[in-house]
Amino acid sequence: MKQINRTAIIGMGALGLMYGEHIVTALGKNAVAFILDNDRFAKNQNKAFTCNGKKLNLQIKRSSDKEIFDLVIVAVKYNSLKSALATMKNCIGPETIIISVMNGISSEQIIGQQFGMDKMLITIAQEMDAMRDDSDLVYTKKGVLVIGKPTFSDNSKTMPAAKLSTSPAATADENLEAVKNYFEKIQLPFRIEENIMYRLWAKWMLNVGINQTCAVFDTNYKTATTPGKIMDTFVGAMKEVVELSHLEGINLADSEVDNYIRIIKTLAPEGYPSMAQDRKAKRYSEVEMFAGTVIELAAKHGIDVPVNKFLYNEMKKIESEY
Repeated sequence: MKQINRTAIIGMGALGLMYGEHIVTALGKNAVAFILDNDRFAKNQNKAFTCNGKKLNLQIKRSSDKEIFDLVIVAVKYNSLKSALATMKNCIGPETIIISVMNGISSEQIIGQQFGMDKMLITIAQEMDAMRDDSDLVYTKKGVLVIGKPTFSDNSKTMPAAKLSTSPAATADENLEAVKNYFEKIQLPFRIEENIMYRLWAKWMLNVGINQTCAVFDTNYKTATTPGKIMDTFVGAMKEVVELSHLEGINLADSEVDNYIRIIKTLAPEGYPSMAQDRKAKRYSEVEMFAGTVIELAAKHGIDVPVNKFLYNEMKKIESEY
């Protein structure tokens, strides 16, 4: 039976730091390492990172220092995924398990095409309100990781066929059991989802709405869930994803829109999601992964998605002024 003893985290954003802090607290500094390329290592090695005001004791390693890890957590922005693949390549061995806590519906396929879908579990990070400001991490809710097995198929509506394994289904069962045992050991909130692709789309639906709306209107969770134009945009963007999900065979229930509005209302009212954080820092956002993908899928099916087109165009205008 697989056991997870050493974890690598790729990415030192809010989620990467939050999960790193959790593992260090549970198992100690040597249980987890942040893997950085040479430039990022030089930038971050002497930083004093904090979590909710307390100093973090983190292990930071260069990607050129070859070490195979049992679990690799990918926690980067979509725009950094290509470079992350190069950063993590020396961490991956035959038995390594990989999970991505990135937004969107495509990171698992991209990582799996590089290292083998048989190493992947589908993972959704939700219900947290973590924010990073320079070297300071703050959160009031750690949320939950939803995990499940990928569907191994050549069908474009599911996961691509696995590489590097003659028995991908058996491998997925073993990987899921290992991660389940590990999360129980470190007491990290999680749940196993049977229909993981449904939940992946549901979380993407939420991000298409909340991330883009808060970024375009430069606002927070409270305003985005207060009746008016801004909330209408938030809801409208999600409903367009629900319509697309039926055309793509995922079939999100209409009730998911209200479910996720309720979740957002439980977060810190003055908090705001990662894309709004990017706008404040004048960083290029993940708009292509959100509205860009919605627009592409809508064109494929011949439907209109006016709310996401509005958000896409507005975000591009904002970024053109950086």
